Amino acid sequence: MRRKLAAGNWKMNGDKVALAELDTLANTPEATEIDILVCPPATLIDAAVTRLGTAPVAVGAQDCHAETTGAYTGDLSAAMLADVGATAVILGHSERRALHHETSEAIREKARAAQAQGLMAIICLGESEFQREATNTLDIIGAQLSLSVPDGSTGLNLVVAYEPVWAIGTGRVPHPDQIGEVHDFIRARLERRFGAGVGRSVRLLYGGSVKPANAADIFAVSNVDGALVGGASLTAGDFRPIISALAQA
Repeated sequence: MRRKLAAGNWKMNGDKVALAELDTLANTPEATEIDILVCPPATLIDAAVTRLGTAPVAVGAQDCHAETTGAYTGDLSAAMLADVGATAVILGHSERRALHHETSEAIREKARAAQAQGLMAIICLGESEFQREATNTLDIIGAQLSLSVPDGSTGLNLVVAYEPVWAIGTGRVPHPDQIGEVHDFIRARLERRFGAGVGRSVRLLYGGSVKPANAADIFAVSNVDGALVGGASLTAGDFRPIISALAQA
């Protein structure tokens, strides 16, 4: 059985005061039933880990460099993230693919580096609105999946998040049938590449305007094992209902 995962991506939001939201998450009853992960800005990772202590909430990062050390001003390696207590890292988010021109091949190298340091790589895939309207969504997702995921990945070091670009932060959510089509496709591709055992062990998250009001419908979809939540993860008041919906799915 795949353990469900609710992951929060704070993006470039939050300060030390915002860490008070973690106190509420730390006491979430559903934390014994599902995994909860919060990915704050890098400046807050160490403080978040310290604040949570032994609470059943993990802390992750939002990106890492493919190299362990070197002359890469402003970058952070997977080893550095692991050193301050991160257990996971989001890679290939559409905002980084678009704004930082990251290729799937570059994301694969970052994922390989993260996995080598014991971090769980959460690799994001997603199509633009133009690609969706051109009806070649599965071609786009298939190519991103093939090129972004390293060989040797397992359900212990890989999570795949489907985030349609046109749904991120817009309030628009695909129809459940559209989400199911993509998630079923990803599952089949993973099974074909890694074998049924490994392919079925990798958790698949949906991301893109996940809110308390729509969470239950999303989690009822085939092969949706959780969510990568953006804005709604910034406050415990919004994130906890999503966590509860996932635990009940």
